[in-house]
Amino acid sequence: MAEDPQRNFRSAYYEKVGFRGVEEKKSLEILLKDNPLDVEKLSTFSQRFPLPSMYRIHVWKVLLGILPPHTDSHGLVSRYRTEQFEDISAALTCMRFISSATPPTEVYLRMYQLEFLQLPRRSELKPPDAVDENFLAVAQAMEEIVDDPVDCYWLIRCFINQFNHKFGDSIPHLPKSLEHFLSQEDSGLLAHLKTSGCLGSLPYCLWFRRCFAGCLPESSLQRVWDKVISGSCKILVFVAVEILLNYKIVLMGMSQPDGVFSFLSNMPQENTDAIVTKAIDLWHKHCGTPMHSV
Repeated sequence: MAEDPQRNFRSAYYEKVGFRGVEEKKSLEILLKDNPLDVEKLSTFSQRFPLPSMYRIHVWKVLLGILPPHTDSHGLVSRYRTEQFEDISAALTCMRFISSATPPTEVYLRMYQLEFLQLPRRSELKPPDAVDENFLAVAQAMEEIVDDPVDCYWLIRCFINQFNHKFGDSIPHLPKSLEHFLSQEDSGLLAHLKTSGCLGSLPYCLWFRRCFAGCLPESSLQRVWDKVISGSCKILVFVAVEILLNYKIVLMGMSQPDGVFSFLSNMPQENTDAIVTKAIDLWHKHCGTPMHSV
């Protein structure tokens, strides 16, 4: 799409006076008035621009298939989603898997397991395994973003389901992709991580299986999830690259894999918005995602 000089001038002006994203918000509002909604255009918008917070959950629900493209069906489908949530919750209560004292994240896990025929016998219940821990981490993060428990469950369920089906085969290759892009951005840091034996001990599960849930605070995490939900798991690689670049001085002074793993798994939270912004810019740079047109 050819660039509109006047649009670019307006965008630059809005950004200069502190109204960055004004035109993007208007563009999204136009897309959300379509009936049926154009899911592909919404996905493209989410790839190119940050979603305004007031529309984020609604767009996520459409992109994840929780709501259909036909907007006149949204009320009916939402009622069905609520009824299904209540039915599954009631069934688990009757089977004594959950009670009023059960933490919400565990409730969501049991609901997911029941829906996908993975619920163990009560007599065979064990502590959460790695897959369960990944689910619980995503659920905990989503609970901090979404207030309504029905919406929260459906977003967790569909986010994890889409992620596993769409990107499951790609996840094992992301560490190599990280190594490739880090070599382009800072070969010295990569060499240090390799020679110290730390490269293989980076918190890949936290970054790539949990999509940074439990690593980034809500404000930063939801901007990363915008890109994942709209179709890119590669953004996870660039967030990891920028984390490594941001803490280069610290990492260059460390040579123990356990220490590096511990530091990156519990990294400081105060600079994460800047890290994610740089990561998105780097992602656009390497992956060629258009940034200035809708």
